[in-house]
Amino acid sequence: MQPLAGVLVVAVEQAVAAPLCTRHLGDLGARVVKVENRRGGDFARDYDDVVHGMAAHFVWANRNKESLALDLKRPEGGEILARLLERADVLVQNLAPGAAARLGLDPAVLRERHPRLITVDISGYGRGGPYALARAYDLLVQSEAGSCSITGTPEDPAKPGIPIADIGAGMYALTSVLTALYARERTGEGTSVSVGLFDAVAEWMGFALNQARYGGFDVKPNGLSSPMVSPYGAYPTADGQTLVLGTTNDREWQRLAARVLGRPDLAEDPRYATNSDRVARRAELDEVITAWAATVPLAGARKLAEEAGLGHARLNTPSEVVAHPQLSERNRWREVDSPEGPVTVLLPPPECDDWDWRLDAVPALGEHSEPILRELGYAPDELERLRAEGVIGTPRS
Repeated sequence: MQPLAGVLVVAVEQAVAAPLCTRHLGDLGARVVKVENRRGGDFARDYDDVVHGMAAHFVWANRNKESLALDLKRPEGGEILARLLERADVLVQNLAPGAAARLGLDPAVLRERHPRLITVDISGYGRGGPYALARAYDLLVQSEAGSCSITGTPEDPAKPGIPIADIGAGMYALTSVLTALYARERTGEGTSVSVGLFDAVAEWMGFALNQARYGGFDVKPNGLSSPMVSPYGAYPTADGQTLVLGTTNDREWQRLAARVLGRPDLAEDPRYATNSDRVARRAELDEVITAWAATVPLAGARKLAEEAGLGHARLNTPSEVVAHPQLSERNRWREVDSPEGPVTVLLPPPECDDWDWRLDAVPALGEHSEPILRELGYAPDELERLRAEGVIGTPRS
């Protein structure tokens, strides 16, 4: 039995934040009906075509869903969505600012009609405020919320490679849905939740904001290192690979110096006694470690670090992660179906012995339009008319 079996989620969604939230709800067993624009659908379908002709982002965030292709600007399209919401437990939407209200998806109105409904609105900047109606893409929000300014180097700030604003908002939306479902079991009432991408990144900037507010300084980005501890960074090895190595406390530093670098003099040097001392002399220590790493192959360096009880890693590319033994040997890769045949996906991160994850197909645009409408009581002649008039879309339209 999957934990959310029997829960119906309606997702009026696009891009990453909402689709990732609802995909995880589907992984947990919820039935997810993805409502898409009849003309083209979720625009993330067209980001690229690398997965057997499908987009990498779309395949990642949209398994376990049924695609209902509607023209929501047509009255009959809105009526179909209204019928669906009569049965729904959860509505998740991340439309452009103002679009949900124009389509009749105002949370207050929906909750008045459906007291048990849980509504989740994902937006760029949350409720109210001067930015409430601003368009918000991942890069824009990360820039506005400060994460780009502490990533990269002082000369070359950078956006983190993964879309942390989208992912963060999607995960907060997911936990909000789970919390609201739990609360509804006790109260019988649904609730309305709003999640802003900006607020998710601002929350994750917590330590840097504390340093700015109370320390009076802005964290400076320093590439593959940490602004908080030293030594901590990436060091090229003798065989052309990159060792990522670091310390988080004084005892680890002493073991690194004496047992890995072979420099007990550094371990005893009062100039490097505390983390604050080492951060102030980061460049000196990085020079020493860089010179040492250039004489040692990666495997030998990692062996020394392991024997000294220090954390260490290899700087891997995505292609190398695909082949990573920590994934393959734990059976983390699985296959799901798609309109273009089986595709390989990762299991969700949580591991639990008491349920299996749901791993159903990635849908074609409009693949489930007619079955869903039949379920809602539409007769065959009505389906034909709605399809002919462009209210609904199906794979053959």
